[in-house]
Amino acid sequence: MIRSMTGFAEENFKSQTLRLRIFIKTLNHRFFDWVYRGDNLGEMENILRVITQKKIVRGRVEVLLEMDFLSPERWEFKVNRPLLKRIVKELTLLSREVALPFNLTIEQLLRVPQLVSISQKELTREEKTFVLNAFDKALDKIVSQREKEGREISRQLIRHLEKIKKSIEVIESIIKKQPRQLEEKLKRKLQDLNHNSYSEERLSEEVAYLMQKFDVAEEISRIKSHLNSFSELVQPEVNEPVGKKLDFLAQELSREANTLNAKAQDLGIIKHCLQIKNEIESIRQQVQNLE
Repeated sequence: MIRSMTGFAEENFKSQTLRLRIFIKTLNHRFFDWVYRGDNLGEMENILRVITQKKIVRGRVEVLLEMDFLSPERWEFKVNRPLLKRIVKELTLLSREVALPFNLTIEQLLRVPQLVSISQKELTREEKTFVLNAFDKALDKIVSQREKEGREISRQLIRHLEKIKKSIEVIESIIKKQPRQLEEKLKRKLQDLNHNSYSEERLSEEVAYLMQKFDVAEEISRIKSHLNSFSELVQPEVNEPVGKKLDFLAQELSREANTLNAKAQDLGIIKHCLQIKNEIESIRQQVQNLE
């Protein structure tokens, strides 16, 4: 299945102890590029990365995962009691020395560095499973979006290919008429120059020489071959990433079209070469977004 490299998913999940908010965005990139922002998951982040790489081969993947613990027992609240006792003792002594009253509020204590620590307990096995399953569902939504957009791009590519094929057919029909046209053109030139003593044999040799000089059969053959390969790769039954292959074929098509245009001497052929080049440029832009 052809896939694009762009997609976005925002999903919320809830269990008895945990609420999750998952944001995933994928963008164009030459390789697989993982970017994680969110709550610290420790080794679980690597697991999420592995899960993602199994479903997304190429593209930049930006993930934001936020967790809310629904149970008070999921939080750790610790007071550094030795430090608190030392603070109270020192301040009490100081109060006596300077003969000033000593008042200490809870709010003031909370501002003391390293006196109070608040942290989340480690995820239980059930919570880890819940996070992994939730992420997998959000990832499936992204993959579905990429496949949907990939199908649309595939349809557009097929339309571009059909236009190129029609132009090639027209060019081939023009080429078939070229020997006769060249012969008539040469005859007129010779007549204009008052060369009435030319031989048919010499004229045929000159026509053959010019046809060989401007022969584009190889370029057309290679373009047809690339078009066939391209068509095979954009079929729905193809179940592999094809973006890089299509990009290479688009470059090859562009190279052959440029050569064809350079060798062409007929205005009709040049016109259709320009149309082909326009279609190829559209193809090259679109395949850049394919996985």
